[in-house]
Amino acid sequence: MTKSVLIEKVSEKLEGLSKKQTEVIIETIFESVKDSLAQGGKVEIRGFGNFRLRNRNARKARNPKTGASVEVPPKKVPYFKVGKELREMVNRNLQ
Repeated sequence: MTKSVLIEKVSEKLEGLSKKQTEVIIETIFESVKDSLAQGGKVEIRGFGNFRLRNRNARKARNPKTGASVEVPPKKVPYFKVGKELREMVNRNLQ
């Protein structure tokens, strides 16, 4: 599902809002999640999952093209942990 499809689905459910208004709402949600993670926080959406940051340690890597050793600095990466309800729903559809 793309963002435009998501906007269209939400717009269909909310009859009083135009697609442009729905797009502003969706963009605001995504920007809020990004801002929270950029500030080192976490986002918890009950029944869906959690967005958090994980620390990656510094390490040595190899450039596959030249074979030269490269130092990779430590960094933080976004991580999503699925919620129990969503995990159960996905697994229920597999059976």
